[in-house]
Amino acid sequence: MIEMIEQISIDLSNYCSKQCPFCYNHSRPEGATMWRPSEVIRLATDCIAHGVRAVSLGGGEPFEYDGVFDIIRALYPRCYLTVTTNGLPLEHDAVWLQLLRDAPDKIHVTIHRPHDADEVRRVEGLIRRLAATPIKPGLNLLVESDRLPEATAVFTRFLGLLTRQQIILVPRRPDHTPSARQLAEVAGRQPFQAPACLTRCLRPERFVSISWDKQVNHCSYARGKAPLHSLDHAGLLDALSRVTWQRCGS
Repeated sequence: MIEMIEQISIDLSNYCSKQCPFCYNHSRPEGATMWRPSEVIRLATDCIAHGVRAVSLGGGEPFEYDGVFDIIRALYPRCYLTVTTNGLPLEHDAVWLQLLRDAPDKIHVTIHRPHDADEVRRVEGLIRRLAATPIKPGLNLLVESDRLPEATAVFTRFLGLLTRQQIILVPRRPDHTPSARQLAEVAGRQPFQAPACLTRCLRPERFVSISWDKQVNHCSYARGKAPLHSLDHAGLLDALSRVTWQRCGS
């Protein structure tokens, strides 16, 4: 039996000019999308009407998706709206000014390479800029098992700007994946935020991930996704009923 869905994540595309080799979405500069902005708005709006409280927009790089601000403008008054970004498009004045006009509740900026001093400085500058706006900033910090000292240094550095609740430690997958104990060391053996599947693979009951090619599962990483046959809440439930749950490493 499918429980009440409270949060959905929608990957708008698998286009991203950064092209990280470990991206779960396999995003790349040659990437594409099957979503029109009006379709995202229609699906999310109907899901909100049926109890969804929070919507997260990702990618690909969402701020490289044409129409992202149309989506933000339509959904922001109706739910808690977050966007996950690498932050690079927000360095352009036109994109930044549009973000200030059509602002979501929260922006999660990702550091993919904590060993890259330039990337860390760039994200730190963006977090500082966001902190001066009504938009709540957050940090997604990718942690690799063979680069724990660098991740620890970045985590400690950003505690001067953000609370522990605003920093999410993201284990790299499928390789160089740190253990729960190693993540705890990165966080200084103090409470930290991380994916719910950190210690064991569990199917989320109230969260649904919707991919750039209009397929769904309870987890962004999981295999066995099922396609949407209609872009509404009923279609989402139908797709979930056809999902074959498979762990991301299986």
